[in-house]
Amino acid sequence: MDRGTIVRTVALVIVWINVWLKQAGLNAIPVFSEEVIALGLTTVVSVWTWFKNNYITWKGKQQKKVLQQNQLIK
Repeated sequence: MDRGTIVRTVALVIVWINVWLKQAGLNAIPVFSEEVIALGLTTVVSVWTWFKNNYITWKGKQQKKVLQQNQLIK
């Protein structure tokens, strides 16, 4: 795994833990003290992690094709 993947994964986990804590009525992680900030961060991180390296753009689909042709991914 590269550093970017690890950072995105950790950020996603922290944000979703915070959302679950707020939904359960518990104290959220202090870094995300306001509900609006938590919701915004959840949305941004979720879209970011989904979009990153999922080959959904035209350029990404072309990259995936090249990687598959060179047998670098399945």
